[in-house]
Formats: sequence, structure tokens, C-alpha cells
Amino acid sequence: MATRGNGEVTGIVLAAGAGTRAGGPKALRRLASGESWLSVACSALLDGGCSRIVVVLGAQEREARPLVPDGVEIVVATNWELGMSESLRVGLAAATGAAALVTLVDLPGLPASVVRRVLAGEGELRQATFDGSPGHPVYLSAEHWMPAADSLVGDTGARRYLAAHGVVEIECSDLWDGADVDGRG
Repeated sequence: MATRGNGEVTGIVLAAGAGTRAGGPKALRRLASGESWLSVACSALLDGGCSRIVVVLGAQEREARPLVPDGVEIVVATNWELGMSESLRVGLAAATGAAALVTLVDLPGLPASVVRRVLAGEGELRQATFDGSPGHPVYLSAEHWMPAADSLVGDTGARRYLAAHGVVEIECSDLWDGADVDGRG
């Protein structure tokens, strides 16, 4: 198992929400090819250079478990109803290594090239941007896990923490559009 400070990065896929605007949990979604969004997200993180992957499940966790690829650790946000902050808090608590790279399950188009670019960037806090708009993945060095988790509230994620602590924006629009999928994709 990786330990803090060894250069390894834990990839975290946030997939705990109920997906109320999308008609159900996005953790249960599949591409037209039949591949689960969970599998696609895990592959992008692994292929992009993360050494370990953690998937955070919550709503309909039992139904989503079989969609998580072998070798990927599952953690459960039992209070997932509290919003993305709870999922991120649980994911960061499970992270090991020198840093964590966080993405969302509803980004099935995320290419490994974006992951590689963010990982190769400079700074303890990094965020992919697309035409100047903040997106995912987001990189947090281990020193920021606890303070970021302590700052989280509701469904806003770490946006305020990142801005307050000088996140380095890494433009990736030449690699992908950064669009999430809110509907029944």
C-alpha cells in the first residue's frame, strides 16, 4: 500500500450522488457500448498515471458495486445526501500517497491525456480548466487533504478552498471539452 510522500497518486472517482436531475444515480450509467461510467473513469485515471483508484459510492451503492472494476477500492459515503462535500471528504480520507487526483463519474469523456497533463503540472493544488472554466480532474497534494476536507460544506466541493489557496489552473481545452453529462447518457 502506498504511503504519503512516496510520489504515488490516488485517483478518486466521486460517484455517490442520487443523480436526481439525471433520473437516477450516475454510478449506474453505461455508455452505448455497455461499459459503465465507473469503469471508464477508473481507466482514465489509471491510464493517466494514478497508482491507485478509490471509488466513492453512496446512493444505490449495492447496485453500483458490480460496475466497479476489479482491483479498484470502494468506499461508501454513508451520508451522501449531504452533497459532494461528503463524498469528497470520504474519498480524501481513503487516499494514500503524495497526492490525490479527483474526478466525477459523470465525465465519461475524460481522456487519460487530461489526467496526464494535470499530473505533470506544477503546484500543490491543480485544476483542469476548459476554455478558462474550472473543471476536473483536480489535484491535491497530501498536505491539503485534511484542511480541504475540513472546509467542505454542502454540494460545492472544494471550489472555495482551491481558490483561497492558489490553485494552479491547467488549460486542457485542446484535449477535451470538459463537459459533464447530466442526462441519461
